[in-house]
Amino acid sequence: MTDSQKLDLLLSDMREVKTDVRLLKEKTEALENRTIHTELMLENEIRVNIQRVAEGHLDLSRIFNEAMEPNSEVEMLALRVGMLESDMRKVKAKLA
Repeated sequence: MTDSQKLDLLLSDMREVKTDVRLLKEKTEALENRTIHTELMLENEIRVNIQRVAEGHLDLSRIFNEAMEPNSEVEMLALRVGMLESDMRKVKAKLA
């Protein structure tokens, strides 16, 4: 193989390397753009939506707790009425 042939082969290989590097740069730029797009979506949409869901959950939990409070009051009143009825029976029994 002559020096000229070796140089031609080397030049051909260098052209392939340059093409591969160019393609790699293009793919890297596309990947960077996708990463930036994903980060922006996470920051602007997903985090906000998760926060909204969490706030809604807290509101539902608070509303549920508030709704349960009267039930406990009703139960306490029912117990007191039961005790008062029992006392009234005793009083009626003594009077009779």
